[in-house]
Amino acid sequence: MDKLDTIFSLQADLNRRIGVKPSGLSREEQIQWVLNYTRALQQETSELIDCVPWKWWKKHQQFDYDNARMEIIDLFHFVISLAQVLDLSAEDFFKIYLEKNKINHERQDQGY
Repeated sequence: MDKLDTIFSLQADLNRRIGVKPSGLSREEQIQWVLNYTRALQQETSELIDCVPWKWWKKHQQFDYDNARMEIIDLFHFVISLAQVLDLSAEDFFKIYLEKNKINHERQDQGY
């Protein structure tokens, strides 16, 4: 089992523990969980933003580097959960990532 497989398995275990079964959902349940997880991603993104000194009106701000790193992990938890709700395995996720990465490089090559 590689690292991504391990992460997907651990996230599925955590989701089951908190009462979420991401596989075998009806279309309506999938829609609800996509909304739940994208809202959670928005919130975690806001928490990440709060780790950096973005308030131009405030003089004494610090970059909370350690917490920023933790917020990235929180985001990843929700991304993996969202992938599982959409029936993506670690292998599917990796394959689609590679395909999209190739497209993004091609776009850059073409002056996108």
